[in-house]
Amino acid sequence: MFPDRHITACRPREKKAHSHGDPTGVTAPKESMSDSPSVPARVRAAETPLERDLFLRDLLRELSGTLQDVVGIAEASGFVSVVGQRLGDVIGADYKRALKLDRLDREHVAAVLVDLKRRIQGDFYVVEQSEDRIVLGNRACPFGDRVVGRPSLCMMTSNVFGTIAADNLGYGKVELRETIAEGHPECRVVVHLKPSDAADAASGREYFGPDVPS
Repeated sequence: MFPDRHITACRPREKKAHSHGDPTGVTAPKESMSDSPSVPARVRAAETPLERDLFLRDLLRELSGTLQDVVGIAEASGFVSVVGQRLGDVIGADYKRALKLDRLDREHVAAVLVDLKRRIQGDFYVVEQSEDRIVLGNRACPFGDRVVGRPSLCMMTSNVFGTIAADNLGYGKVELRETIAEGHPECRVVVHLKPSDAADAASGREYFGPDVPS
């Protein structure tokens, strides 16, 4: 009834092999995900300026700025002064212990004031010194450019210097004549070592040692 036909058996179509053996048919990227850095690794490798020293300077800048805005510069300076005095006690005691001295003379006090700033990346230097005063200059603030506009932070210097001077020499009055915080290119700090007309006329904070009544 039907003419003879040559019947060819149907064979299933062979699937083409996909690259990397991916059965979905989606071409895999040249670099597998396993070869890419993980998210934590990428974050760790991110180039940001953040590090401990910068973080602490930013912290102090924001803290002092907030205090200045909320309670005013005078009150903010008072809070910083309390911290500075305590640090002065600790730092002074550390130097006396290291130098094996019960008390520092004027020459040692001047050297300690310069050295303690050097250790925290300041650049203080002695301009002149006499029995009545020590005059210091400074080319770099330990707080870096974060100190600009934050004069309350200068109370840290005033109280550390004044506390060390008074504890060892009996008296200290710290006059911040010029500061980087107020826009000057350098700081000029005078530490008066004896009550005098010049010390009385100077604007600054007085510090009294254990042998001198306040």
